[in-house]
Amino acid sequence: MVNQDVIQGGCLCGAVRYSVADHPVQTTLCHCVDCRKSGGAPYMAWTFFRSQTSLIWTRDLPKSVIFAERERSFCGNCGTPLKFYDPAIPEWFEMNTCTFDDPTLHSPADECWIVDRIPWSCELTSLPKFQEHAPLPDS
Repeated sequence: MVNQDVIQGGCLCGAVRYSVADHPVQTTLCHCVDCRKSGGAPYMAWTFFRSQTSLIWTRDLPKSVIFAERERSFCGNCGTPLKFYDPAIPEWFEMNTCTFDDPTLHSPADECWIVDRIPWSCELTSLPKFQEHAPLPDS
């Protein structure tokens, strides 16, 4: 895991921005149903941090929803998932790795909730690859 002094990031539309002045501890790919539904993706990449006081919302504030006794924060404009907090583990919080200004520095160290993994997500590496747009399907 890369040690950075400050990690900055934000949502798709730019309405919400944040700064985390803490060293990231680990990045995990989560396959749980809740992450899949909230992110609209087969899995979510989350980076763990220790101190919630290290997070500063620098532009606007996200909206939050409590589901299954855990808090998920997201942009109220574009819906980008930003933060995850589970009060059962109060010493940690997680930020959506793909919302970092440079997510390439934070490779996942593991995967969790593989019991919920969508089977086809394991086969993604065998799909055809295109540098940009994929060709449109034949009609």
